[in-house]
Amino acid sequence: MNLFFYLLILISILVIIGVFLYCYQERLIFLNGKKLQRAFPFKFSNNFQEIFLKTEDDQEINALHFKLENPKGVVLFCHGNSGNIEKWGAKVFFFLDYNYEVVVFDYRKYGKSTGCFNETRMYSDALLMYDYLKSAFKEENIVVYGFSLGSTFAARIAATNRPKELILEAPFFNFVKAVKFYSKFAPIFLLKYKFRTDLDIVKVTSPITVFHGNIDKTTSFQDSKRLLALNASIENRFIEIDGGTHHNIRNTKLYLEKLQEILKR
Repeated sequence: MNLFFYLLILISILVIIGVFLYCYQERLIFLNGKKLQRAFPFKFSNNFQEIFLKTEDDQEINALHFKLENPKGVVLFCHGNSGNIEKWGAKVFFFLDYNYEVVVFDYRKYGKSTGCFNETRMYSDALLMYDYLKSAFKEENIVVYGFSLGSTFAARIAATNRPKELILEAPFFNFVKAVKFYSKFAPIFLLKYKFRTDLDIVKVTSPITVFHGNIDKTTSFQDSKRLLALNASIENRFIEIDGGTHHNIRNTKLYLEKLQEILKR
């Protein structure tokens, strides 16, 4: 009788934990930080235009477009899961040094962007941003860049378009494998989100460059190599950053040298 009682308690606890993780997993995945009011004034030292794009489901995606006088092209930057474009706007200035404008946008429910988290809609939002750029730039002058979570949106854009280059920084193979790598004991069967970067990368016809640090503890270095191997193009490059973590790649000499090679082509 006592054993049955304890088993019942254990099962009840596991069910409660499972329900909590299923219902609140967005809070663990999408670290969107504080919500910004539409009138919130962004302040950056570089010239920029704030953009609001209307989605098919009548939501708004907020973006910052950092501009130059006579740019060589533009970089569409898909940021990671943590923070909004108030933070990320300050992290993308360096593209301007290569004479490339840069656009960084917030996923729905991040910053000033509206709507609810939804995998299908988030992919559509990324494609909407690319279409905005195609109205002003030729595709041969557009570079699509994805960091971490943003790599899955960048890959989808490149899979359905033909940008100059797809650059992925610390990408994941797919979201299930990413969660398994990050937390060995995570209940994968409860995940609502799949983010199948592996299915999109095989469709990309643009050159692909992947940067990944070999001591990254957030996304798998080895899975990143397997991801790129799915695309057979001989133009692709995998750049291993020795001693690179999930967040310090952009500070390394090798990264800056290789990025310059890409943007000067």
